Amino acid sequence: MTWWVVLLLIGAALSPLVWLRPSPRQRGQMALRLAARRLGLGMQLSQQDWPHWFEGHPPASCAQYHRGRRRGVSDTWSYWQTAPGQWCNQWREPCVDAGLLEKLQRLPVDVYKVEAGPQMVALYWGERGEEAELQRVAEFLAAVA
Repeated sequence: MTWWVVLLLIGAALSPLVWLRPSPRQRGQMALRLAARRLGLGMQLSQQDWPHWFEGHPPASCAQYHRGRRRGVSDTWSYWQTAPGQWCNQWREPCVDAGLLEKLQRLPVDVYKVEAGPQMVALYWGERGEEAELQRVAEFLAAVA
């Protein structure tokens, strides 16, 4: 009987250590982020204020993958993926640039937003994929940077 009490106390003392262990989803995200770093992409968690019309239910804190732009490229744009393969700007107008739209449609379905500024191109992603999706993200960022 005393052994059972001792084992119960030891189990109660060690149970918080199980909470510190990352979940399988967190381990997958860490692996993606390390692979992104090896591909030369930057990654950070970013707080986003999503438009009221956006139906994708993205998280408030989202993974932002980014890459610096080439010198001399100064166009700015941003597009949201309202449905798989459908990209709209902030006025809910569809993307009319055929070349850019073709590249956008190759992105994973859990990419919420893509934006380009004078200094960098950023992509907001739900990270629900594997390295094949990360490769598509890296190819997109390299193509439009």
